[in-house]
Amino acid sequence: MRKRRDSQNGCVPNDGQKASMKHPLKATVLQKEVSLLSGVCLIVGTMIGSGIFISPKAVLLNTGAVGPCLLVWASCGLLSTLGALCYAELGTMITKSGGEYSYLMEGFGPVVAYLYSWTTAIVLKPSSFAIISLSFAKYAAAPFYPGCTPPLIVTKCLAAACILLITLVNCTSVRLASFVQNFFTAAKLMIIFVIVVSGLVMLAQGHTENFSNSFEGGSTSFGTIGLAFYNGLWAYDGWNQLNVITEELKNPYRNLPLAVLIGIPLVSVCYVLVNVSYFTVMTTTEVLQSSAVAVTYGHRVLHPVSWIVPLFVVFSTFGSANGSCFTAGRLTYVAGRQGHMVKILSYISLRRYTPSPALMFNGLLALFYSIPADIEVLINYFSFAQWAFYGLTALALIVMRFTRKDLPRPVRIPIVFAVLMVLISCYLVLAPIIDKPEMEYLYCTMFIFSGLVLYYPFVYRKVRWLNKYIDPITMHLQLLMEVVPPENVQ
Repeated sequence: MRKRRDSQNGCVPNDGQKASMKHPLKATVLQKEVSLLSGVCLIVGTMIGSGIFISPKAVLLNTGAVGPCLLVWASCGLLSTLGALCYAELGTMITKSGGEYSYLMEGFGPVVAYLYSWTTAIVLKPSSFAIISLSFAKYAAAPFYPGCTPPLIVTKCLAAACILLITLVNCTSVRLASFVQNFFTAAKLMIIFVIVVSGLVMLAQGHTENFSNSFEGGSTSFGTIGLAFYNGLWAYDGWNQLNVITEELKNPYRNLPLAVLIGIPLVSVCYVLVNVSYFTVMTTTEVLQSSAVAVTYGHRVLHPVSWIVPLFVVFSTFGSANGSCFTAGRLTYVAGRQGHMVKILSYISLRRYTPSPALMFNGLLALFYSIPADIEVLINYFSFAQWAFYGLTALALIVMRFTRKDLPRPVRIPIVFAVLMVLISCYLVLAPIIDKPEMEYLYCTMFIFSGLVLYYPFVYRKVRWLNKYIDPITMHLQLLMEVVPPENVQ
């Protein structure tokens, strides 16, 4: 068949031109389809996962008493809000997707940004997706195995099905992924409302004995308080997710800071009140002995409809996994667009305008991470890396106040907020290591900097000999997935 040639210059249309001919009203970039409501639901839905329902005892274990435990939960909310305000200035100043990656690129250059994308796209994002999916599988399988733990093979298979389904949804449509996020966010807010109201009723009836002498026996250890914050902030993780998809957010100058100011305080209030409800019904010993605090609470307070708690935990974890997948794909896509990942990961679906190669890559890694049984231990050691990058991002905000005065700042926060964020991040990184130094922290650090082994030849030096092997693979994958390179983003 003879190739059709362009009528003006006689050349074969490239992929971008073909996309324009099929979709003349849309450019080959990610479309602005995320509204304010969807943005709030992304923040709330990603933050509220399994943590508040399953493991509030981890914070209690390190604080030792009810009073310090509640203070840690409230302080984590304040810290998340502080970080989100810093990110609101950054997100309205640099309106590219990618979150920390884009800000570190502007503030410190490509090496720091590359190390962030290497650590986050290869380990933190897909392993987080895997952990949330495993939590979903555990509670989805529990009703079929009353009185015993579901077989590991069943849990793993359900987690794999969850990962595949969510990846498919996100590859299919941004609107469909947003609808799923909005629906499951509404579901998790519903069960939180039930727990909070029932707990406040019990409190009004005089069940206050667990709050007397609430600070007695509390921990004062420098390291254990840091670990308590780690566990609390794991439940709050997701406050920065909207910055990862800035290019797809409608009117980001208005909706980004507004979604932050609505979503994070809402989650903070929910978390503190849910913990108050737990302690109204259970002693500290009972909370520590419970394998799933929300389920135990449901059996005691909501009987005979206590089955709704594990059902809504399933809904909550599924929605959180969807939000994690949605944002992880965008980070990988932006890193690929910058040349810090293989080229195919920066391509966009010609028909659906989703970063499907990046989403599939994240899903594939999540499937791999769901195989080992001790993945949560790995993440605990990598958490210090996440906060190191949060601190560097806040430091980038301070640096750019002096080096990039030309950039517009629709939102301008007091610089002291960023300074506090840097100091707190340093504490959260160093406290557990100083209190209980372990070789695993060294291994994680070595992994982060091992990315430079790939950065020097393939990104900095741009070696060409590998292209003869990669280019044919890229071409075949492009044809198979029907994806095209994105248009230039200013």
